[in-house]
Amino acid sequence: MVTRATIAGISSPAELQTALDGAQYIADDALATAAYLALALGKPLLLEGAPGVGKTEAAKALGGVLGRSVIRLQCYEGIDAASALYEWNYPRQMLAIRQAGQDYVNLYSEDYLLERPLLAALRNPTGTLLLIDEIDRADHEFEAFLLEFLSDFTISIPETGTVRAAQPPVVALTSNRTRDLHEALRRRCVYHWIDYPSPELEARIVMTRASRVAEATARAVVASVGLLRQEPLAKPPGVAETVEWAEAATLLNSQGARWPDSFARAIGVALKDHDDLSYMRDRLAAILPGEAA
Repeated sequence: MVTRATIAGISSPAELQTALDGAQYIADDALATAAYLALALGKPLLLEGAPGVGKTEAAKALGGVLGRSVIRLQCYEGIDAASALYEWNYPRQMLAIRQAGQDYVNLYSEDYLLERPLLAALRNPTGTLLLIDEIDRADHEFEAFLLEFLSDFTISIPETGTVRAAQPPVVALTSNRTRDLHEALRRRCVYHWIDYPSPELEARIVMTRASRVAEATARAVVASVGLLRQEPLAKPPGVAETVEWAEAATLLNSQGARWPDSFARAIGVALKDHDDLSYMRDRLAAILPGEAA
């Protein structure tokens, strides 16, 4: 295995952590280390965790730090290889046949090829980061296909030939762990579990992402969100909801609403499920912060 000590000027996990901070993604040492090792070893980075903890944002921030555009493959139930690899533009091919008449036309030239995320990443491995988002939503057959792709980074196009990456592209995968991933896929990656951040770290995230929010407000919202996550909710608030709740409450307060009322009125920013809102209606007063400056 060939390792790279320096990637885009980053020579250690600490330097990567600092660079991610500059990209407005507050990463802890464990995440920065896993991401650095994935880059150094040329292996995919697999990020697992509950919805809303910042897995996708971590991959996007990593792409920004590396100066690469992020190519996102959003997985879903029923996704197939054609959606991930390439497709032929059949309407345009048919139009070309009609226009050519008796003349020859090459229907399998680049003019008729529609790139999908995997092919696009192979063709530009040094300028892109391939984000395979929510791989757990895809079925086992697609996961097996993806495992083969990650083993050699090649795509065979029967009509034109084989496309092989000049070097392994940077790949990040995310999973909400709605199902277990195949052990072979896990072994191929550098793995990291992203948990909800500590209250101190989450307050830093709020103040970084929401510049208008005062520190006292950020800490008050983080404390309330922490209590919400302890409740049996269908959709507990993620980090993005924490930031948005702090911003929404600050906005309402600037328009004259008092602090406890501003938090209560903005609760739809934090809780986005009818059953959760109904369950918390009579319990909300106990978790809402009081004064916040």
